[in-house]
This record gives sequence, structure tokens and C-alpha cells, in this order.
Amino acid sequence: MNHLSRRRFGLLALSSPLLLLGTPASASLMDSVLSRAIVPRNDRERWVLVEDSEASLRVYQGNRLLERFEPVSLGRGGAKAQRQRGGRATPLGEFRVNRFNRESKFHIFIGLDYPTPTHARMALESGVYSQQDYDDYFSYYRRHGYPPQDTVLGGFIGIHGLGEGDPEIHRRFNWTDGCVAVTDPQVERLSSLIDIGTRVVIR
Repeated sequence: MNHLSRRRFGLLALSSPLLLLGTPASASLMDSVLSRAIVPRNDRERWVLVEDSEASLRVYQGNRLLERFEPVSLGRGGAKAQRQRGGRATPLGEFRVNRFNRESKFHIFIGLDYPTPTHARMALESGVYSQQDYDDYFSYYRRHGYPPQDTVLGGFIGIHGLGEGDPEIHRRFNWTDGCVAVTDPQVERLSSLIDIGTRVVIR
């Protein structure tokens, strides 16, 4: 199977992520994050789950499924716990919606707060970030309230529509540079269901 083909066989507050800074960064850290992330905070929480293995996006209210969109397209580089700029991979993890761009070339762009403090910690422990990079990341985050988008980890990750993209390619392949793509009607519907601060889990 072409490596780009989708497998059809079948996530704003800085304080919370900072709790992870005392734990060693590894694949097990992301596993731990994701195992906790898929548990709703309460019955009223509206949150989003993107499943790489199913090429689907689901919107929940607590444990109750509200909407399911499929197929979705992820990055050409697959879905990875540790993403680097230029790798075209979709980052795994727990994020928060932090912006909406309704004038995007992809129709609507729903921005996520990638790279999170967890990703920064993993980058430090794996040697992708130097200690200075790590310190600069948190200095920027504290000043601006959102993570820097221009480090080696890349940025500008979100959920978006197709815009002028090819619907047939979308149906058949993972084609993005790391974002999660849905159709234009789907991103319109999604943007009506969620808001700034909505939790988005990609696993």
C-alpha cells in the first residue's frame, strides 16, 4: 500500500501541562498523556477526538457522541508523538483550540496550541531542544500566552477544510503538512460546535 494511503481497515492554560515537567520525557510520557486525555473532564465537557487509525474525527459531550466526521486527512509524514519542522507529520497529544481563522485558504482554520509544554519537554529530553531552546520556549509562552510557532518543532497546526484542495485526493490520501483536514461543510459544522479552549485529542 502506498505510504500516503489512508488506513481504512478498521486537545489554553499553561498551568496544567506544566505539571508534566517533572516526569521523564519518552514515548511513555505521551502514552500517559493520551490515556488520561480520552477521559472526559465531566458530563458537560465538549471535546474532540481525532483517531489516526480510523481516519475519523468525533465530537463528544462527556461520553456521548455528538458528531462523527470521516474520512479525515492527516499529515503526509503520518502521526507522531514527536514532530519536527518540515517532517509533515501530525503531532499526537492533547491540545486546546486557541484561534479561528475564517479567511483561511483552507476555508476555516481552527488553530491548536501546538507545540505544548509536553512536546517541549520531550524535545529537551531527546536532544531536539537544547536547554536554551527549552528556556526560550517557556519565556515566549509566558509572555504571549501561546507557544512559539517557529522553533525546530514547527507550528501552525490545526483543523481545517479543503478550500481549493482536491476532494478526491482528500478521500484517498493523507495530504496535509501536519494538520487535520476535513471537508468545508464539515469544518463549518465543527466550528459551530466548539470554541476557544475546546480540548482536542489526536491519537
